[in-house]
Amino acid sequence: MKLLPLPAFADNYIWMLEGARGAVVVDPGDAAPVLAALGSSGLPLAAILVTHHHGDHTGGVAELRAKTGAVVHGPAREALPEPVARVTGGDTVTALGLAFEVIDVPGHTAGHIAYHCADAGAGGPLLFCGDTLFSGGCGRVFEGTPGQMLQSLERLAALPGDTQVCCAHEYTLSNLKFARAVEPTNAALLQHSRHCEQLRERGLPTLPSTLALERQINPFLRTREAAVAEAARRYDARVDPASPVSVFAALRQWKNEFR
Repeated sequence: MKLLPLPAFADNYIWMLEGARGAVVVDPGDAAPVLAALGSSGLPLAAILVTHHHGDHTGGVAELRAKTGAVVHGPAREALPEPVARVTGGDTVTALGLAFEVIDVPGHTAGHIAYHCADAGAGGPLLFCGDTLFSGGCGRVFEGTPGQMLQSLERLAALPGDTQVCCAHEYTLSNLKFARAVEPTNAALLQHSRHCEQLRERGLPTLPSTLALERQINPFLRTREAAVAEAARRYDARVDPASPVSVFAALRQWKNEFR
């Protein structure tokens, strides 16, 4: 299997997974990059996986379906361009001979889902997490609650550490800048920040990350760490450091305002 992040818009990635007989794409907000990649590879499009309803993740679905005949799989409880094979947590989508487990991850949107492929070959397991988990960060809480979002993040963080985190935006440098404000002495974070800066200077993506790395550097996965809880309390004196949800809510609000 070959994993490709196809750039779209200002900072989106449409993930394409290529096998010997076909390809799968995740969250195609724009059809053009996908059609170009399919043209280069000569592969048919076997399936389209959608994580949530936002237009930068769904804008190319109708055109791709019309031009390729690919089956679209998407969350059961969100408005999407029909027809869609609806899936929810615990379901499995099969494509290219691979099994993609569906995980419910509400928070960013009410019906957001993720896709986890435990056996994708030598590269390790794959997690297509849309706008729930980013490298060094997480999505804004638009339709859910902080408690839901934290639960969703912790559900993803519990997956195997070698899982490749295939999120949908190149937000890494800005996320790591915020993470350093939260944990300025986190050695793993400082080292990874330098690495990502070098990648971007060369025009390369910072993704995929891994869950093992994210557990070390991502403040939104570290709400139970004393240093993170104390940083959140310094930002907002009302924070209960013993409550991960309280810490998370403060971190998310801090990030919303951070420049």
